[in-house]
Amino acid sequence: MTRYERLAQQLGEQIRTGVWQEGDKLPSLRETVRRSGLSLMTVLNAYQLLESQGWIRSRPQSGYFVVPDREAATEYSLPPQPLQPAETVDINAFIFNVLQAGNNPECVALGSAFPDSSLFPQHQLARSLIRVARQLSSENAGISLPPGCADLRRSIAQRYAAKGMDISPDEIVITSGALEALNLSLQALTQPGDWVVVESPAFYGALQAIERHHLKAVAVATDPQHGMDLDALAQALQQYPIKACWLMSHGQNPLGASMSQDHKVRLLALLAEHKVSLIEDDVYGELYTGLVPPLPIKAWDRAGQVLHCGSFSKTLATGFRIGWVAAGQQTPAIQRLQLMSTLSTSAPMQLALADYLSSHRYDKHLHTLRRTLEQRKHIFYQAIKREFPAEVRVHYAEGSYFLWLELPAYCCATQLYWRALQTGITIAPGRMFAAGEQYRHCFRLNTSLPWNTRSETAIKQLAVLIDEQLN
Repeated sequence: MTRYERLAQQLGEQIRTGVWQEGDKLPSLRETVRRSGLSLMTVLNAYQLLESQGWIRSRPQSGYFVVPDREAATEYSLPPQPLQPAETVDINAFIFNVLQAGNNPECVALGSAFPDSSLFPQHQLARSLIRVARQLSSENAGISLPPGCADLRRSIAQRYAAKGMDISPDEIVITSGALEALNLSLQALTQPGDWVVVESPAFYGALQAIERHHLKAVAVATDPQHGMDLDALAQALQQYPIKACWLMSHGQNPLGASMSQDHKVRLLALLAEHKVSLIEDDVYGELYTGLVPPLPIKAWDRAGQVLHCGSFSKTLATGFRIGWVAAGQQTPAIQRLQLMSTLSTSAPMQLALADYLSSHRYDKHLHTLRRTLEQRKHIFYQAIKREFPAEVRVHYAEGSYFLWLELPAYCCATQLYWRALQTGITIAPGRMFAAGEQYRHCFRLNTSLPWNTRSETAIKQLAVLIDEQLN
């Protein structure tokens, strides 16, 4: 727990026990700094956290006051502040507990990060796997040392070329899923103690990586429709010695946001001005809506500062765990790091994917997948608007299978998670996506599941649990 979280917890307990009552003015920021010995920024973060949780409210030129009738407050806080710095990130234990508790195939997996696997061409992939298994020789049956299978890297390079991007197969490193690509990229660009920009809320894998590599994080406010707040990013780049920026350009997890072209170009220019490298997590890039595929930020990279990470786990074969990074000038460093860690990516899985991609069925599959996900998301959205209490705010972004939901600030989505789990339903509580408590009242839903009696019952049960918490 950070210092500002401890202070917020202390003040919140004082409000609960009546030390500060409804309508009372809290001590000023400077007075609290003097009493606590903490920095002004720490105290300000604590007050803003309490405000995001619905305990207090700021009044211009007057200070912070305890909210009268907290249960009636239905204010939302997305996001509570433009920048959320954290010198230490301690999130892995919470994420592990949540994921382990929800790892039950009998549950309605509304909290899953993966699309419904029945939407994937499993029989065709199985045939490819059988076909390459028959062809395996003593030379290619073993490990596939970095950078990985040449045929697969060539197929990925051809997909870049179809978008007008000149990415050589030699720049591509095949990894064990996108998460390894992202972790290796972060490791190649930073040293322990360095500052890294992430989104707020952020994909929990980014927070886990920052914790594991002993890095410091500046979380930058991210909008459910447009992506990262570029004014806040500019502020972060000026205030902190940032070494890398990790973000999702399309279908951001958990919000679902996708950046416009203008947004991407301005963001890249900001990073270039400060000589900061970008780790572009683009695992949802193929799941766009509309007819024209969006270009990744990497398409405008002329200085070799963007490491573009992709995966087949969200579009084709979850269990294969095959991803990649187009790393440019960092390619040799990433190969060396991979050799020292996982050594290699599964050779049979690489060969099977290369075989499947050579059949030219992938684009047809993606067309069907995108259409199905869009239809299912619309059905879930309509059901949620129909069944959930009116106080619940639902953020709908095009081009992803996630919905981001906000409860009134006094609610706790983690409590909702544990209660839902008891009824056989999982959700992804907002606490998974931040180093602090900013999104404790939010949660993410996966809408890729088939709409049937089981799904409908789960949505209705969630509505009941939310209504109980509201009341």
